[in-house]
Amino acid sequence: MTRQATTAGPAVGQYELSHLRSLEAEAIHIIREVAAEFERPVLLFSGGKDSIVMLHLALKAFYPGRLPFPVMHVDTGHNFDEVIATRDELVAETGVRLVVASVQDDIDAGRVVETIPSRNPIQTVTLLRAIRENKFDAAFGGARRDEEKARAKERVFSFRDEFGQWDPKAQRPELWNVYNGRHHKGEHIRVFPLSNWTEFDIWSYIGAEKIKLPPIYYAHRRKVFQRDGMLLAVDRHMQPRADEEVFEATVRFRTVGDVTCTGCVESTAATVAEVVAETSVARLTERGATRADDRISEAGMEDRKRQGYF
Repeated sequence: MTRQATTAGPAVGQYELSHLRSLEAEAIHIIREVAAEFERPVLLFSGGKDSIVMLHLALKAFYPGRLPFPVMHVDTGHNFDEVIATRDELVAETGVRLVVASVQDDIDAGRVVETIPSRNPIQTVTLLRAIRENKFDAAFGGARRDEEKARAKERVFSFRDEFGQWDPKAQRPELWNVYNGRHHKGEHIRVFPLSNWTEFDIWSYIGAEKIKLPPIYYAHRRKVFQRDGMLLAVDRHMQPRADEEVFEATVRFRTVGDVTCTGCVESTAATVAEVVAETSVARLTERGATRADDRISEAGMEDRKRQGYF
């Protein structure tokens, strides 16, 4: 008698994660790994879309428990009012512990000399001081590899020496999602759970999870002026020169930094779905299109990261 060959199906139903859920699972794994491996982690929080998504993921990672580490905002004093309002609302809603490191405190203490108009170049001093004083040994950042070429080559676990500096030629291998967090006293690790996300992924996730953002990410009317090919917002910290014409336009911000170095783009995208559609056809990254601090030189971001920048 000939036995019939049979093809047995799987004992359980097959299940495959979507692209977004795979990214979410990877980020949550990284966040939990850091919480288990390090003594004093901190989540760096700017109030922008990436740090808000990162906080959302961190809260998910430990739900229903509380976040086991604090959130830190390096406050330059040149923030958008809408961003600070959203930051304070999130802190009140989630109950996370907020640490504010003030650039103004370092200026007043004589540790740095104020730069005009932007304080962006000097906030690294404040960041490193706060990490040192609070003895943080790991700091989560919301950087993504698609943003800028220096960030594209940085590892998920990015080693920083006792001076907070990054050496791109001395990075550790990361094979099979195995991360090396070994460090000595005084050194720390920057951790980037969103490394493999894109701007499109971020916005798609914001829509899927119904995450609240500062309103400046959506189309609104605002007084602006043009400088070096960028539209900058008129603000108490950012005033036009005599030869720069102020006009009103419908704009939105793709990324959020200091008022003094963050440009906006003309846009009518007033909802998440409209922003997703707009992002899908964009040909420049948000930093490349709207961040003046990345235009100081061809290697502007890498030079700052070597000194300890985010």
